[in-house]
Amino acid sequence: MKIAVIKYNSGNVQSVLYALERLGAGAILTDDPDEIRTSDKVVFPGQGEASTAMRYLKAKKLDTLIKEIKQPFLGVCLGLQLLCEHSEENNTDCLGIFPVKVKKFIPENSQEFKVPHVGWNELENLSHNPLLKGLLANPFVYYVHSFYAELATETIATTHYIHDFSAMLHRDNYYAIQAHPEKSGLVGEKLLSNFLSL
Repeated sequence: MKIAVIKYNSGNVQSVLYALERLGAGAILTDDPDEIRTSDKVVFPGQGEASTAMRYLKAKKLDTLIKEIKQPFLGVCLGLQLLCEHSEENNTDCLGIFPVKVKKFIPENSQEFKVPHVGWNELENLSHNPLLKGLLANPFVYYVHSFYAELATETIATTHYIHDFSAMLHRDNYYAIQAHPEKSGLVGEKLLSNFLSL
C-alpha cells in the first residue's frame, strides 16, 4: 500500500510518518501531484497557520488536486481546518470540502479555559462510521489547537472545550480529525489503523 503524506510547509509531519511506520504502512512525504494522485491513501497533517498553508498549497496547485482526489483522504489538525470552507485565522478562504466554518476559541473564563486548547479530551457523540470502528465510548485523544470547526451534518464525533465542536468530520472519501492521532496512544493508533483499512 502506498500512502502519500502531503508536504505543505507545516509542522508535526514527522511524527505522523513515524506513527504510520509503526503500523507497517510505507508512507512518503511529498508535494508531487503525481505521487499523491497515484497513492492508495492520502494523509494531510500539520500544525501551523491557515493563510500561510493555503498560499503554499495554491503555489504548488495542491489546492486543486486535493479537491479531485478519489482515494481515502485524512486531514489531521490544521489539515481538518484547511478542508473546511473558511477560517477566522487571518480571514482565510480554505478548500471547502466541508461546508463548515473554523472559528477561534474565545475563553468565557480565562481561569478555567486556556487558549490554545492543549491536552487530553474526550471524543463524544460518536457516529457509526468506519473510522470509529472498535473504539470504546468517549475515548480520550490529544489536542493542540486555538481554532475549531463548528458542528455540522458532516460531524461524526464531537469534543467539548468551552463549547462543543467538530472533533471529526466525514464526507465522501474525505475524513478529518482535529486531535493528533499520532500523539493519542492506543486510541490514535486505532483511528489510523481504521483509516488504513478503508
